[in-house]
Amino acid sequence: MKLDLSFWKNASQRRKRIYSIIAIFVIALIVTIIGSYVPLSAKDALTLSNQVNQTLNENKANNTLTQYIFINNFEICLLMFIPVVGAALGMFILFDTGLALGAIAATQGYPIWLGLASLVVTPVFWLEFAAYSIAMAESIWLFRRLTQKRWRELKWTTISIGVCAALLIIGAVVEVWLITVLG
Repeated sequence: MKLDLSFWKNASQRRKRIYSIIAIFVIALIVTIIGSYVPLSAKDALTLSNQVNQTLNENKANNTLTQYIFINNFEICLLMFIPVVGAALGMFILFDTGLALGAIAATQGYPIWLGLASLVVTPVFWLEFAAYSIAMAESIWLFRRLTQKRWRELKWTTISIGVCAALLIIGAVVEVWLITVLG
């Protein structure tokens, strides 16, 4: 069986970037799902769930939840831009996110698939995962281009960081709104 890569070879530079982002998005989703299904002891699940809820409650009480969510997500996203290492680190972070989702589902007594499904239907998921996928794809592009001494990639990296920041700001506002409305 021969793998046909003509779609890649014939694609424009822009289309290759889009393909890269989509591939990373799918891999990131799979990694998050795998993380959510890792079995945790009841004690570990409760500890992890309590940590998430404590952070949420403290920032709600201080009226800093939007800023906290944005800064936390943007710092994580910036790490994902580190050439090559950022993509690996991003996958580890998303695996860890899956662990937290699984822990919350376990402690609140609903199936993990339901927690994942309820996440995927929110715009927050799409905004955050799009930003993370852009960052991780750019980390790979940046490495490749810098090894070729093609310094213009730094321009694309800067644009990508701006796009990710905008997505994550919108995501933080929407997430806080959802938390406020849905409790």
